[in-house]
Amino acid sequence: MKEAYPQKENTPEGVIMKRKRKKTKYIHEGQYVAEVEVELMEHEDGWSPYLNVDDASRLDDVREALRQGDLKSAARYGRVYELRPVAYQ
Repeated sequence: MKEAYPQKENTPEGVIMKRKRKKTKYIHEGQYVAEVEVELMEHEDGWSPYLNVDDASRLDDVREALRQGDLKSAARYGRVYELRPVAYQ
């Protein structure tokens, strides 16, 4: 996984270092799982890592598409897998 170089952000409190990195998120709904790439933001302020608004919205869209069984829409955001049991107890 490739990480971006830290960037400086000037704030009224001083300079804060921030960094972005890619992360794979897995959204599980029913018998399906979607694998979606997002970008995590890391700050020195203690509220990190977090998603940007666009990525959070994409994850919500994927979750809703899987919930409705709309695999074509879910697949626009990443890979979609079907889960099947392999053994019964």
